[in-house]
Amino acid sequence: MLKRASGVLMHISSLWGEYSEGSLGREAKEWIDFLADHGFRYWQVLPFCLPDEYNSPYKSFSTFSVNPFFIDLESLYHQGLLTGEELESARQQQPYVCEFERLHAERILLLSKAAMRYSQKDHVEAFLQQHPSVARFCLFMALRKANQDKVWTEWTEQEPDPETLWQWQFMQYIFHVQWQEIRAYAHSRGIAIIGDLPIYVAFDSSDVWADPEQFLLDENLQPVEVAGVPPDYFCEDGQLWGNPLYDWNRMKENGYDWWKNRIRFMAEMFDGIRIDHFRGLESYYSVPAYETTAKNGHWNPGPGLDLIRILQAECPDCLLIAEDLGDITPEVRKLVADSGLPGMRVLQFGFLNDMESIHMPHCYPNNCIAYTGTHDNNTLLGFVWEMDPVQRARFLNYFGYMGADWNRCYDTVLRGMFASHAGVLILPVQDLLLYGRDTRLNTPGDAKGNWAYRLTEGQIRSVDWAKFREWNRIYGRR
Repeated sequence: MLKRASGVLMHISSLWGEYSEGSLGREAKEWIDFLADHGFRYWQVLPFCLPDEYNSPYKSFSTFSVNPFFIDLESLYHQGLLTGEELESARQQQPYVCEFERLHAERILLLSKAAMRYSQKDHVEAFLQQHPSVARFCLFMALRKANQDKVWTEWTEQEPDPETLWQWQFMQYIFHVQWQEIRAYAHSRGIAIIGDLPIYVAFDSSDVWADPEQFLLDENLQPVEVAGVPPDYFCEDGQLWGNPLYDWNRMKENGYDWWKNRIRFMAEMFDGIRIDHFRGLESYYSVPAYETTAKNGHWNPGPGLDLIRILQAECPDCLLIAEDLGDITPEVRKLVADSGLPGMRVLQFGFLNDMESIHMPHCYPNNCIAYTGTHDNNTLLGFVWEMDPVQRARFLNYFGYMGADWNRCYDTVLRGMFASHAGVLILPVQDLLLYGRDTRLNTPGDAKGNWAYRLTEGQIRSVDWAKFREWNRIYGRR
């Protein structure tokens, strides 16, 4: 049985602040205060790894990396690692979206100046000795720069620039120091933090470079088949992710050591972990590497309960969540049930024409995490606005909304979600604010224009927090 609770989904990047993107500074602690003061128990974030060229945290140069753009600059200033002039030069030009172009052009250079001034190298070395996969990531990034940012299979230079290597080592270390301070503060306020574990890693990553035998590659170290999902609600061509697939037989032979290391790394940072694309552990979709869409793939058996039991044993005090969305078969449902992990229910999926959908709130079991929407969905307001009249009438009738103005239905809907039997309810921050489609975080299938949403302190203070505190109290979620 899950203890009844509620939380909010908001990535670090969306936090308010002064430096182009949310960070691990005082704003994160202020956000934790908002949650704790109003009866919420969970803060859910997206993956912390270094994002790709389209700013997606679901593709990275390593699953063992963290995003240096989140490092709090004011803390570095107070440590004497940045000058006042340098800090001032990093102030943002506008607060409503992440300034990704500017971050990519300027932030690593600025953090490199801080690295050169940091004298406690023994602290960094001790951290890297305890986290060898992080050390390999730092070496990978330094070698990548030495090879003009080419894919690792094209490298000719095998010696990194020592200064570049140190910069990456410092950035990874200082992030972890700052994050552990934030996490300790969250615990002091009774807030647990849920992280996100993408099931796959990128081909051009330290993960594949350092351990190619863990993946299905040919004699030239190229993927034979790649990951994706078949056509679905989000994309009629499916989604061709392009990630290399795991050699599950090889991984089983060595006791899934790579996965043990990965889940331990995550458990050091989070109190809960959402296993993204959980259905891929039962069976995974495999697409020939030469295909240009995901239409012509096929399903292969995954590691199943063997791997799940190992992950549970590695982090027994961590709440593992099965992201059991998408093309879910009876076999996947059985795996979720056998694992005992809570699955996910998404309100929006309950109103896509299937009257018997498990995503309808009256079908929620206690052992699930219910959402109005995920980072891949439209906002609740945007979803209701874009419904056709018949579908909207069904939606309003379901929640018992009798008002003449359907655009005032949201409190009734949200209250219904708080009242549901789901053990944990998570609301995207946009649904606290009742913002529309223009604040959507991600649209699957579109490479550009995502992940940039930020809110301001004024916006978050405008929320009617009292009603959420009362709903948490009335429905036993605090």
